[in-house]
Amino acid sequence: MTPERRRQLLALLAELGLDPLENPGPGDSAQALAPLEEALSHTSARLPRNHERLEFLGDAVLRLAAAEYLEQHHGGLSVGQRSALRAQLVSDRWLAELGERCGLERLWRIGAMAAGDQAGRATIQAELCEALVGAIYLAWGGPHGGLLAVDRWLTPHWQRSSQELLSDPDRHNWKSALQEWSQARGLGLPTYHCRQASSGHGDPRRFHCTATLLHESCSGLVGETAGQTAGGEGWGPSRRAAEQAAAARLLQLFRSAPAG
Repeated sequence: MTPERRRQLLALLAELGLDPLENPGPGDSAQALAPLEEALSHTSARLPRNHERLEFLGDAVLRLAAAEYLEQHHGGLSVGQRSALRAQLVSDRWLAELGERCGLERLWRIGAMAAGDQAGRATIQAELCEALVGAIYLAWGGPHGGLLAVDRWLTPHWQRSSQELLSDPDRHNWKSALQEWSQARGLGLPTYHCRQASSGHGDPRRFHCTATLLHESCSGLVGETAGQTAGGEGWGPSRRAAEQAAAARLLQLFRSAPAG
C-alpha cells in the first residue's frame, strides 16, 4: 500500500467518524487498513483480493446492527413495523445512497467496463458499501468491538433515514402501499404494463409503466373506461423504478380524489 493510499483510507475513516488510533482500534498501519483496501476493490478490477468475502460478512453485520439500532431507538414499534423499517435501512438502495454520501467512488478500484456502466454504478456502490461494513467490523475486532464501530458510523445515517421513513411510510415502497390500500377497499390487485422506451443505460425515461385497478368503484378517476379503470403512469431507468413511479402516481390519485 502506497503512502498516498494509506492517507486516503485514513481520511475516509475520519469522514465516517472513526479513529483507528482509539482504544480499541486497529491502528493506522498499512496492515491494519488492509480490510478497507480489500472492501473497496471490486471483482471487476481483477485484483488478488476483492470485496466479495467482506460483502458476505457485511450483509450479516449490517442486519444485526440495524436490529440493535431499532431496539435501542425505536423500541415502541411492533415487530412487523421494525421488520419493514429494517428492510429499508439495509436495502441496496439505501446502501448505494450511503456509499455516494461517503464518497466511495473516489476511492474504489473497479474495472474499465464497470466504470463505463452508468446503470450499474448504484449496484457497485451498494456492494462495496456493504463490504466496507464487514471491513470495519473486522478491523475493530470483530466480535470484540467491531459492532460498536459499525454502530458509530451508521447510527447518524439511520437516524436521518428512519425519521424520513416513519414520517412517510410509503416512501420507496409505493407498490406495496398501493396493494395494501386497494385490497383493504376490495379493489383487487393492481396490474402493471411496462414497455422499454429507450435503449440508453441510465436514461431516467428508459421504461414507461402504467399501473391500473379494475373496479367499478374507480369511477371518476383516471382511465379511458369510465367507472371501471383507474390508472397511473410512471417513468424510470429500470422496470422496477417505473413500476414504483406508476404505483405512486395511482395511489396519489386515489388519495386526492373527492370522497364519495
